[in-house]
Amino acid sequence: MSASETPPGTDVPTLLVKIFGKDRPGITAGLFDTLAAYAVDVVDIEQVVSRGRLVLCALVTAPAAGLATEGDLRATVHSWAESLKLQAEIISGTGDNRPRGSGRSHVTVLGHPLTAESTAAIAATIAGTGANIDRIFRLAKYPVTAVEFAVSGVETEPLRTALATKAHGIGVDVAVVSAGLHRRAQRLIVMDVDSTLIQDEVIELFAAHAGCEAEVAEVTAAAMRGELDFEQSLHARVALLEGLDASVVDKVRAEVRLTPGARTLIRTLKRLGYQVGVVSGGFTQVTDDLKERLGLDFASANTLEIVDGRLTGRVVGDIVDRAGKARLLRGFAAEAGVPLAQTVAIGDGANDLDMLNAAGLGVAFNAKPVVREAAHTAVNVPFLDTVLYLLGITREEVEAADDGSGDH
Repeated sequence: MSASETPPGTDVPTLLVKIFGKDRPGITAGLFDTLAAYAVDVVDIEQVVSRGRLVLCALVTAPAAGLATEGDLRATVHSWAESLKLQAEIISGTGDNRPRGSGRSHVTVLGHPLTAESTAAIAATIAGTGANIDRIFRLAKYPVTAVEFAVSGVETEPLRTALATKAHGIGVDVAVVSAGLHRRAQRLIVMDVDSTLIQDEVIELFAAHAGCEAEVAEVTAAAMRGELDFEQSLHARVALLEGLDASVVDKVRAEVRLTPGARTLIRTLKRLGYQVGVVSGGFTQVTDDLKERLGLDFASANTLEIVDGRLTGRVVGDIVDRAGKARLLRGFAAEAGVPLAQTVAIGDGANDLDMLNAAGLGVAFNAKPVVREAAHTAVNVPFLDTVLYLLGITREEVEAADDGSGDH
């Protein structure tokens, strides 16, 4: 077996070739064309461009004995770099990079803005767990700054716990997911509707037409904070809608405002082959319309009873409450053929908690404190498509796949 078919041993001489300077086409090709004259094997390559400045690192085997000396290679590389007004540094050593530690995770950090102080705190927290940062990559620069850290050496759960505690106090959002092939697998994304997929609370839109908006809003807020039983509060609020003409349904549908980034999120997920659903403590009279408009795969909610063209003040069928949302998530996953570990749930209220905890990744989106503290991760910026970054999808990839009809 040749050297090109197997990684070098720890005692095999290698050279780390580092090139710095103004980026332009052809530099990478030029470096390796220069190295090719010495019949070296490429062990590793890393390249980064920031604000037009290039850092290119190549780890290669030392020249084979009898072909040329290491000094010849060094002189040739430096001469080539100087001809292009680049800087070169060559470091002798042995072997490859040390193996990454077990317990590998992706840490996504969202900042609006991302400050040096918060970045230092995140990096120090990672180091404090005994983990190592292996790589850092920017996912997006707007509408938020999103960066991803590849981390190894500590299992995902303790790392997530440490970073969640730190993030809460420094004004950034941090998501920690385990690394592996599953991150690229087909997924199921299930969202709450009110104050998540849309900016509104649907029952409050109905209540405005019944003249009892303030009373309903007060009960809704208490229920979302977890202070009231959801089913009891639902029945109490719906009772206030008794007698409304059924034509109000079309008016409420027209009043619903999608959360910024909602269309971009769903459109991108669908293009990636993901399945997307919604579960809501609101009403099928609205969620069925959203399912059709947005091309969702699944939708489930409560149903307002309508008799003789008027709302009766009752709901019919099983109640979609906190436990019901988790049950529906599991049902959607089974129907989609997606393991529960491959599901992502997004919500903001106390009645989303069971669903968030049941999913492989639970995301609290601009959520109440009780929800932020219990979810796997929290996103506290007003753009729903930032969830894409938690899946390792970059802004450039979103824009490259987009048809120009986004909602930002």
